Amino acid sequence: MKNLGLRSPYDKVAGLVYFGRMVDQIRTHANGELPTDYQANLGKGLDEYCANFLGVTYHIVVRYVNEGLSDEAILESCFSMGHRPSEAEIYIWNEFMLKRGWHDDASQTLKQMKREEGLIARSEVETIFQLIDAAEGRLPHPNHYDGSCFDQISLVVGGRRHTLPSSCSHLNGSPHRAVNNSA
Repeated sequence: MKNLGLRSPYDKVAGLVYFGRMVDQIRTHANGELPTDYQANLGKGLDEYCANFLGVTYHIVVRYVNEGLSDEAILESCFSMGHRPSEAEIYIWNEFMLKRGWHDDASQTLKQMKREEGLIARSEVETIFQLIDAAEGRLPHPNHYDGSCFDQISLVVGGRRHTLPSSCSHLNGSPHRAVNNSA
């Protein structure tokens, strides 16, 4: 497990996921501290998606980072030079990135990366962001839910009765009320 001091891809700058991590990688590389296996993907993959979303080239972001600008100043420069996304576009961007690798064209890449990192048995790692966090020694972020309500709801099948946990009481009106699917 590598602890490189890079931000989690979930950390936001001005509401955007991943941007801060990309900037951290650029800074770490400029300082000669980024491992070789990370260097191979600089400006590619998620970096490329992020730069494209902002309407700039990756090399422009590198230039701003190397000029010593703050994260916010780099992002503002990208906005003024490229594209200033609306709140709705930022939401879509974040949702796309949070789910990258989960049942999409990056699913095979995720499986390969899990094998390479020795994380193939980690079933909770379902996205690229979760893989990054797990590989760097952070607990994988649960993305949008902790699974408990959805796991419990999925058990309500075929007329069986199940008691939902108190954390899911909003689903049936009162805590610990049995759900009957036989009606």
